[in-house]
Amino acid sequence: MQQTERISQSSSAQVLLGRYRVLAVNNQGGFGTVNVCWDARLQRRVAIKRMPLRLGAHSSSAASTMAEALAEARTSSMLQHPNIVTMYDFERDDSYSYLVMEYVDGLNLADFLARVEGGVLTFDECAHLVDSLASALAFAHENGVLHLDIKPANIMVDRTGTVKLADFGMASLASAAGYGGARGGTVGYMPPEQITGDLVDERTDIFSLAVVVWQALTGRCPFAAQTAEQSLALIERGPSPALSRLEPDLAGRVEEALLHALDPNPATRTASVERFTRELIPALGSPTEGAASLNDLLNQAEPDDEPDAEEDWERLQVPLPARMPWLIPTCQRILAALATGWFSYQLIPYVVPDVSNAPLVGALVLAGASAAWPPLSGALAIALTCAALFVQRTTPNIAMALIVSSMGLLWWAISGRRSYLSGPALLGPCCVPSPFASVGLSAFGLGPASAFFTGTGGFLFWILTSSGMEAGFDFDLMGLLLRQAITTPQNWIIALACGMAALVGSLISQKRTSARMIVGQLVSCLMLVGTYVLVTNMENDGIQSTLGITSLVVALSLGATLCIVCALVGDTGQYQEGDDQA
Repeated sequence: MQQTERISQSSSAQVLLGRYRVLAVNNQGGFGTVNVCWDARLQRRVAIKRMPLRLGAHSSSAASTMAEALAEARTSSMLQHPNIVTMYDFERDDSYSYLVMEYVDGLNLADFLARVEGGVLTFDECAHLVDSLASALAFAHENGVLHLDIKPANIMVDRTGTVKLADFGMASLASAAGYGGARGGTVGYMPPEQITGDLVDERTDIFSLAVVVWQALTGRCPFAAQTAEQSLALIERGPSPALSRLEPDLAGRVEEALLHALDPNPATRTASVERFTRELIPALGSPTEGAASLNDLLNQAEPDDEPDAEEDWERLQVPLPARMPWLIPTCQRILAALATGWFSYQLIPYVVPDVSNAPLVGALVLAGASAAWPPLSGALAIALTCAALFVQRTTPNIAMALIVSSMGLLWWAISGRRSYLSGPALLGPCCVPSPFASVGLSAFGLGPASAFFTGTGGFLFWILTSSGMEAGFDFDLMGLLLRQAITTPQNWIIALACGMAALVGSLISQKRTSARMIVGQLVSCLMLVGTYVLVTNMENDGIQSTLGITSLVVALSLGATLCIVCALVGDTGQYQEGDDQA
């Protein structure tokens, strides 16, 4: 009998794939464990078979084998039939593959046989079992899908008495995971051709089904053995003792139909499930009465309690993105729109100085474009800055605009197009009173390389645009301000420190767990504090600094806010946008 471990509601529940809270764990499975889970997103129970992967991560055959398994899982997911457990999804990580399936409120046949007297079904119940499984297999075979692992543990009986066949595609997944000894099936239920690795077809499933029927009628698997080779020897000898000796009422047509389906030679074995049912069911009993009997037996057990949909999900540790997958992208779009809108409102008067409503209208239009596709945010800001330079129509201004557009295009290719947060991170210093404002968002939402370029670029972009607006984008005055900024050592220290703080924070946050992201923000803030102390000490030697205490307080406040966001959102590894997934 399979052992099931219930997860205490008051304990820290395990969460699979970022959205499935484990309610119970089946400790015995053909190739892994079966978890009964609560889908936090769709608010329903599911069954998840978790199978360890044994192929090496760098094996040359691993990718192709897993691709074949995925193709089989996709095919199996299209088998919509009342007697087949629906497969919802197939996922994998570095250690496991996951089959997400329909949850059947009932028992598998192995558990059911272990609970009933004598470990056998009545003849009517067995007729219902055969009728249901044959219907499922006929449908699958018509659609070009073999099961290849029919056994009592893969047959479910729900509380209405409906019989469902589970784990289609499991054979291919088992092969992909490296379970060579099992050859995609289970010892005791596999026919000779499956054991020896020869060609398999519909008759392979018929053999396994006949073994299950024999066990349901007698209480024993006729070919159970320690090894596949021992099982093969039993198959070649034939079932012993004979069915008629174990149950005299089954002598004649029932025994003949089962022996025909258990023929070791596929060429002389029953060729189709339709023929198998025609030969067996009329001699067994009434499928209708068998369904009613199973219904009565299953309803004697108390149904599982459904989780309360209003439970405290924070206590259950289901990540916020799993419950509200739209939340993170929506917040990122809003942030991109706000940053672009505010920056545009400040800069548009230098582009079209004679149009009174231009700043407001232009800001709304550009904010809307950034909300539609957030990676546009940084590109629009760079383009607007170049436009402000071009308006002056002097040769130095045009040359500077070309330089800025080239550098901006390089940044956008490396960082800007990769994340929804790249634009807001670049514009941070231009929107809030702190040259450090790029660091927190860069460490939070970008990959290491992008974080470094955006952290440094945000500070330099702020130097450029603030000098331009102070000088009215007149090149003579703007050039003087830029030369002063370039020749100030603290500015280069700040630029490098912003890039390094963002880089280190991003590296720490790469696993995208809540704890690591909070630590990443804290380390970044500590590096900014060290930078502030360094440049203010240089100021004491008579060198002017661009930093004030307000700049540091704003940056630390942004870091604290992002720490709170990390704690509320939880692990976000599966919900990052673009190529900068950490």
